[in-house]
Amino acid sequence: MRADRNLFVSMTLHLHDTLRRAKTPFVPRDLDRVTLYVCGPTVYNYAHIGNARPVVAFDVLFRLLRRLYGAEHVVYARNITDVDDKISHKAMEERVSIGVIAERYAQIFAEDMAALGALAPTLEPRATDHIGAMIDQIGRLIAAGAAYAAQGHVLFRISAFPDYGALSGRSLEDMIAGARVEIAPYKEHPADFVLWKPSKDGEPSWESPWGAGRPGWHIECSAMIEARLGLPIDIHGGGHDLIFPHHENEIAQGRCATHGGEFSRYWMHNGFLDFAGEKMSKSLGNVVLVHDLVKVHPGEVLRWALLKGHYRAPLEWTDSLLEQSRRELDYLYGVLERVGPRTVDDGPDDEAALAPLLDDLNTPAAMGRLHALARTIDHAHREGRMALSERRELFDLAGVLGVLQSAPEAWFAGGADAEFKDRVNGLILARDAARKAKNWAEADQLREALNALNVVVMDGPDGATWRLKDPAA
Repeated sequence: MRADRNLFVSMTLHLHDTLRRAKTPFVPRDLDRVTLYVCGPTVYNYAHIGNARPVVAFDVLFRLLRRLYGAEHVVYARNITDVDDKISHKAMEERVSIGVIAERYAQIFAEDMAALGALAPTLEPRATDHIGAMIDQIGRLIAAGAAYAAQGHVLFRISAFPDYGALSGRSLEDMIAGARVEIAPYKEHPADFVLWKPSKDGEPSWESPWGAGRPGWHIECSAMIEARLGLPIDIHGGGHDLIFPHHENEIAQGRCATHGGEFSRYWMHNGFLDFAGEKMSKSLGNVVLVHDLVKVHPGEVLRWALLKGHYRAPLEWTDSLLEQSRRELDYLYGVLERVGPRTVDDGPDDEAALAPLLDDLNTPAAMGRLHALARTIDHAHREGRMALSERRELFDLAGVLGVLQSAPEAWFAGGADAEFKDRVNGLILARDAARKAKNWAEADQLREALNALNVVVMDGPDGATWRLKDPAA
């Protein structure tokens, strides 16, 4: 346990809780084991940038919780759904097992999210590793009268949970009207949902007391949370589209299986990523894949763009958003390049740096604070001062945001080798000399030579700096 831990946890984190419909102080159940669960990917295809929004938003929360309570005291679980209709369909198309499809895209997902600077979660439970836990939880639901078996299916009995609808704030009638409810003769109520179902031809199947089959989607998360984190957990997160029915059903299952106890102390949901005015989704076909974006943009630019909007608000994904994000990061890295690398004297320790993030992960305010600090540091540098407290705060805040993690030289050089860097620096020095001699024609020729090398030259009061153009530019 950290010697200064009491100082850190004295800073109050406020989070907007979907269930309470208000921003409220965060108080973990156990300071020595703070638990966070976020619904993860269904691994049947590449993730689009909208899928990355919850990953990046909750990565900031994970970093913040680790900072406040100590890394060893925070357990972050993000599941992998590796049994699903879409996975089965793709496996049948390719004539391979669902495990082959799931493993392929789980690995790609991990690599793509790492490119965005997301830390690996503490735990990554897979649905197929927890079938026994799901069968056990379903059995307890039946024993409690909250579920029933019918024609090879097991269904959750909505009438057994009077609080159903509290998370979404909608009546049962409204939820039925707004959802695609499967009408089946074996259901007691149209809104009763599947916990276990018979497998179709070619689909994976497991033995159970109710016949061979496979779990429903909702029971997967409830069972994995109980098995890996224990109940109640502190924070459950996910996209706004998961509030109903997925999270509503999780609460019903989890509480009824444990005789009404609390399921999650706080619920957090991120807003949609919009593309041309519509929610980005595979079903609409308006997706931009992370796997493609990281080939033409630094992952940190994508991360910065995703954090430009407050996590609960919609965010419009545009080329101008990416261009602005690149300019803002170029400025910050430019300041760091001018003032020199971080030193031991810089910190860390300034808890004031976290103030914007303690206010319900206000990343836009935190990014504005980074720019204000950078301007102060830059001004002090021009006056021959170090601005140590501002440098300490900047590096502290950047670390929790997960940005400014590269060396400035590496950021601007973009992976260029030493020979290329020497060539570019030589051209820039020659251009500077031509400009000082007012030989504008030669200066223009040298700039064109730099442009031909795919180099962007940025003139500043301390001289010119450069970076490689993004491949898409």
